[in-house]
Amino acid sequence: MTQALQDLSAAELVEAYAAGRLSPVEVTQSVLAHIERCEPVLKATYAFDPEGALVMARASEARWRAGAPLRVGDVSIDGVPVTIKENIATRGVPTPLGTAATELVPAAHDAPPAARLREAGAVFLGKTTMPEYGMLSSGLSSFHPLTRNPWNTAMNPGGSSAGAGAAAAAGYGPLHIGTDIGGSVRLPAAWCGLVGLKPSLGRVPIDPPYMGRCAGPMTRTVTDAALMMAVLSQPDARDHMSLPPASIDWLDLQRDMKGLRIGLLLDAGCGMPVDPQVAEAVNAAARLFEAAGASVAPMRPWMTPSLLQGMDRFWRIRSGCDMLALSRAQRERVLPIVRTWAEAGLGFSGQQAFEAYSASVKIRALTVAATLPFDFVLSPVSPNISFPAEWAYPTNQVEQAMDHIGFTVPFNMSEQPAVSVACGYDERGVPIGLQIAGRRFDDLGVLQMARAFEQMRPAQRPWPTVVAG
Repeated sequence: MTQALQDLSAAELVEAYAAGRLSPVEVTQSVLAHIERCEPVLKATYAFDPEGALVMARASEARWRAGAPLRVGDVSIDGVPVTIKENIATRGVPTPLGTAATELVPAAHDAPPAARLREAGAVFLGKTTMPEYGMLSSGLSSFHPLTRNPWNTAMNPGGSSAGAGAAAAAGYGPLHIGTDIGGSVRLPAAWCGLVGLKPSLGRVPIDPPYMGRCAGPMTRTVTDAALMMAVLSQPDARDHMSLPPASIDWLDLQRDMKGLRIGLLLDAGCGMPVDPQVAEAVNAAARLFEAAGASVAPMRPWMTPSLLQGMDRFWRIRSGCDMLALSRAQRERVLPIVRTWAEAGLGFSGQQAFEAYSASVKIRALTVAATLPFDFVLSPVSPNISFPAEWAYPTNQVEQAMDHIGFTVPFNMSEQPAVSVACGYDERGVPIGLQIAGRRFDDLGVLQMARAFEQMRPAQRPWPTVVAG
């Protein structure tokens, strides 16, 4: 059976363009038609732009026909369809941040990730949805319609890169980009069955930069994530936290497992307990690495409930200040659960605010120390299985808003790379994610481990088919 164009990987598309078997225009037309069939159900896109996409596709087609596709070193994604998370600015498009409280002003410039993708000739299909201010692990928003999970549309895609996760799983082209400050790439990647990379802080320049904030690829394959990293990791002076340019062969994805020291973390030390279905899937993944020659040793948790609470309080204080900056009319447009969470951060003393901030510093130190004896660490992405689409969080309780990020947020604070890759399915047919974390700067190593697991794991279920009506 011939594979549908929307299901081809970026690597396969580039090969077909080079051989003249496919053109960017016909691929873009096919993907656009597929999106229009799925969107009545999924609601994954914002500023969907078929006309603009076809303009970019025609320009790419002309370059391929002239034998002059755009390249970044030896890598090309010229003519490959891509979506961009709504909070990554693209020229001429407002960035509402998932909330009806934002004044809609068209962005004057592309943010660094969008600029790199445009320079590389990627075809912009549009933006993808995010929840209110990115502060929910959900597709729930006062501005965007509710985004659903293609694997089971009654379930949540996760967030805050909700639309990117749903779009990638549903076949809205092969390349998608999200952002992650506590798990917002890896969580939806886990529940949507994707490869989602949170790079080392500064590896992918972003604007505005912030402590722990990263942009990273969300794709169906590790190779496609590596292709994106070759493009996204190019320098941009607007990110004052960015790393120096590095010569990395992103497509060098083979890695011998023999002799590797791998830590296995099955207890975050805080938050929700690990669901038995998640523990079983992660343990099975660890056994595959062990069978391939790696040494796998259990790890004790280093996070604590008080550290997670401090991180939550720090973010509440920050978001509460953002609420104060809004007019009364704007505040009334914010989702009540997000406003309740944020306004709980008001009224703390300077000493209490400093103590909350200090939790992030302690998390960083503890994470680096705990992971130092190992080359890589395996863990769940999230302790829980899938949850209803309408919920704001896996607990749906504002008091436990961050109880699912105990495995993910430490690596944001420590600035270490971490990737999600599918390792099983729950009782509702929704994927379960394995997190693979590495030492700081070893982004390629993390992708190599994900690629090894991709090759070792059992055959995956077919990608979901979403039919409207």
